[in-house]
Amino acid sequence: MVWKKIAEKDAVPQGKGKEFLVDGKHIAIFNQNGLHCLDAICVHQDGSLAPGKLEGEVVECPLHFWHYNIKTGDLLDYIKGVKLKTYKVEAKGDGLYIDV
Repeated sequence: MVWKKIAEKDAVPQGKGKEFLVDGKHIAIFNQNGLHCLDAICVHQDGSLAPGKLEGEVVECPLHFWHYNIKTGDLLDYIKGVKLKTYKVEAKGDGLYIDV
């Protein structure tokens, strides 16, 4: 387990998502009823999920409206068994950290 600081503690406003480039990977952190972190790229046509509309635990890809659970990474429609990688994320004293 290696925790890596990727942003300042207040980098992701409540109810929003933000994309970060971490070791060459596009990662999204969502601040929706806690912090949640997963791969940021939709499997459909490589759209970023970070600016997508959030409703509860679900983010909607802004390109073609595919839906993912931000806690589990599961794709909720179109193709069964598709899942984005999730990461542990924590707000610590000086920033946001993910387990890479």
